[in-house]
Amino acid sequence: MDFRIGWRTLIQEPAYTLAVMLGLSAGLAACLLLLGFVRYSLEYDASVPDVDNIYVVRHRFNVDPTEPLYDLAPMFLRNAALKMPGVVDATTYIPAREEVMPIAVRIDRKMLRVRALVVLPGFERILGLRALHGDLPGALERPDRIVLTEATALRYFGAADVVGRIVHMEGKPQQVGAVVATPPSNTTIPFEMLFGVNSTFAEEVRHEMVTGEHGWIGKILIRVRPGTSISALTDSLQQVVDHTPSVQSFPAEVMARLGKRKTMDISLSPLRGAYFTQNLRSTIALVGDRGDPVVIAGLAAIAVLILVLAAINYVNLTTVRVLRRQREVAMRKVLGAGLSQLALQFMLESLLVSMLATALGLLLAWLALPVFSELVNRQLDDLFTASNIAAAFGIGALLGVVSAIYPAVIALRVHPTQVLAGRPGTESGASMRLRRVLTVIQIAAAMGLAGVSIAIAWQTHYALTSSPGFDPAPLLVVDMPERVKDSPTAHGFYTALSAQTGVDGVAVSDDPVGRLDWSWSRDLQRPGGQAATMEMKSVSTNFFEQLRVQPVAGRLFKRGVDADDDLVPVVINAIAARALGFASPQAAVGETVLFTGFDNKTIRKTIVGIAPELRFRSLREAPRATAYELRTAGASLTVRVHGPMADIERAVRELWPRYFPESLLRMHRADEVLAVNYAEDARMAKLLASATCLALIIAGVGTYVLSANTVQRRAREIVLRKLHGARRGDIGLLVLREIGTLILIAAAIGLPLAAIAIQRYLAGYVEHAPVGYWTLLFALALTLVIAISAISRHAWLAMRLSPVEALRS
Repeated sequence: MDFRIGWRTLIQEPAYTLAVMLGLSAGLAACLLLLGFVRYSLEYDASVPDVDNIYVVRHRFNVDPTEPLYDLAPMFLRNAALKMPGVVDATTYIPAREEVMPIAVRIDRKMLRVRALVVLPGFERILGLRALHGDLPGALERPDRIVLTEATALRYFGAADVVGRIVHMEGKPQQVGAVVATPPSNTTIPFEMLFGVNSTFAEEVRHEMVTGEHGWIGKILIRVRPGTSISALTDSLQQVVDHTPSVQSFPAEVMARLGKRKTMDISLSPLRGAYFTQNLRSTIALVGDRGDPVVIAGLAAIAVLILVLAAINYVNLTTVRVLRRQREVAMRKVLGAGLSQLALQFMLESLLVSMLATALGLLLAWLALPVFSELVNRQLDDLFTASNIAAAFGIGALLGVVSAIYPAVIALRVHPTQVLAGRPGTESGASMRLRRVLTVIQIAAAMGLAGVSIAIAWQTHYALTSSPGFDPAPLLVVDMPERVKDSPTAHGFYTALSAQTGVDGVAVSDDPVGRLDWSWSRDLQRPGGQAATMEMKSVSTNFFEQLRVQPVAGRLFKRGVDADDDLVPVVINAIAARALGFASPQAAVGETVLFTGFDNKTIRKTIVGIAPELRFRSLREAPRATAYELRTAGASLTVRVHGPMADIERAVRELWPRYFPESLLRMHRADEVLAVNYAEDARMAKLLASATCLALIIAGVGTYVLSANTVQRRAREIVLRKLHGARRGDIGLLVLREIGTLILIAAAIGLPLAAIAIQRYLAGYVEHAPVGYWTLLFALALTLVIAISAISRHAWLAMRLSPVEALRS
């Protein structure tokens, strides 16, 4: 009976029902998407068996004090770990090819990029991989066998059981030996294909992966027995590193500079928390996705905040509706309805609304999922699992119960005698103050969120448009699968591209400006003077010419003056000149510095000039001492174009298959390369903008409800003011003043909190936009505009209120 009354009530008031349903469903949809993403992030690597006992070996290289933590370690530690107490298993893996030169797979006439790993024995055991088809251990032993994930098999062949099928990679046929289940998308070890260490694609690294003789680094996973002392295991691994010559052979001056510090610090970190590990870098191994715990916590807070704002709206709307239903409540009391029955009625009505809103919210979330997945840059196809849907309805039910409490209390306080006598009760002062407080919370939250969103969007825009030290507009970047110096094919492509009409020149480098795939450093030292660690850049003679940059002092490399691969000349930046102890950049020109190569042989170099600052790193990292040497061992081409960029892009696509028929083309405009550094910020700005819009709309609806109730509650006062000579403008100001006061109170609460959040966000940048306080003022102005729009209708109704009708009612 109570349920049927609630259902009929909702049908009889379609406008109210629609307003409540849309507000709650939109809030629930946003909340469910955000909380679903938070849960997805918290479950990274959770699918790995016994994941809490698996650790990643990491290192920090102390020779360069600016070096970050690396998600890698010397590969000889794998063999050492297998002999240590408490270690159950250990394995090593590296990418089959670097990320900048990926393996391409040819299926019939299609070329597809593949993410492949070369793995040592134990990899499949530690990750709990099972063969759906074929022989997994056997496939990882054979040199001509590969292992595919089920999703990759379906993408390549349209079927899962493809054991025995042939694929061609870089012209080499490989047979599918096994198919394994596709790892979940929330893994920090993503792969589509596996090679064993005996594979023909591992010939160059096989000896080092097995023995670790030269100290090469890779990704090492160690499984330990429960209760094993991780600190003792770390100390044991550290001792192995400390006594291994391949990672201790540095010049005396380097060892002196280290003092008591170790050349390399080893640490163990649980795989279960790898997703939230910050300040990581990896130059040869796949890092996988990483998340910022502060961002994830912030998104969870925003999800709860949006849900609370929607719930506040619902409570306000329901309270106003209860005040209008006083006669119905009074009649039910007179007819014998007890307090428990009335409370149950309002509880059931609220649950009915919340359940319907949850169903609608799930539909909205499902429709918005593709856009949301793109914003957070994650594959969230499995977000709508049975457990997540059940949790959504649980949240909806809890929301319905909690939101029904206050309106039910208002209904239970209705006095039948007074109401039925024609003297309806009014809302108590305490009740009105509570609803005003709730509205202030709504406005403050929306205003603060708007301020933070605007600041992040402005900083992101500033970062994206900041100068990298040159004009990137006419530059095109092409990454080849082979290095110019070592490959006649790569050199042929470089020559052919240079001869194209519309190409002003083509420069060779390890990385284009804005990217650090091949970051490496070495010590430069003044003879008899101090040494400094430099970030080294290998470039061709025309590198600076293509960027059209001018020297700070001296000269830069120049074609016709310098020769490619000449070991003597070097160009440094001003930071490097200071680090070497020169009084000024000009004083460094012409001076000699000593350079130690990879073979530990010392080379005398002459500083020919000082380069301007080029932004290889993002604005989050301070510029570093940098030295440029002449070396064409890079595979990245920077092409200067005059005329339409599309014409040169078309020419590159036509040239590519003639030289690299078994490789995929990687080509980007220079500004796109720079923009990758801020892609996460851009996505976050869009996500926050969406959340802000929803919060402002909810706050606007809340303000609308409050203004409607204000005009209704103060109708007699408004009439009396009119009878005493108040003009329409005075009445309008009366309504505006009441709402405006609440907005100012909300600003005093929300904007200081937003200012703190903005400062913490900007602290992550070494250079940031002149944000100041204008973003907060803009958020206040935006909120005022929305609030004025929300109350304008009722302000206008108050101005036109008829004294006769008001006094009669």
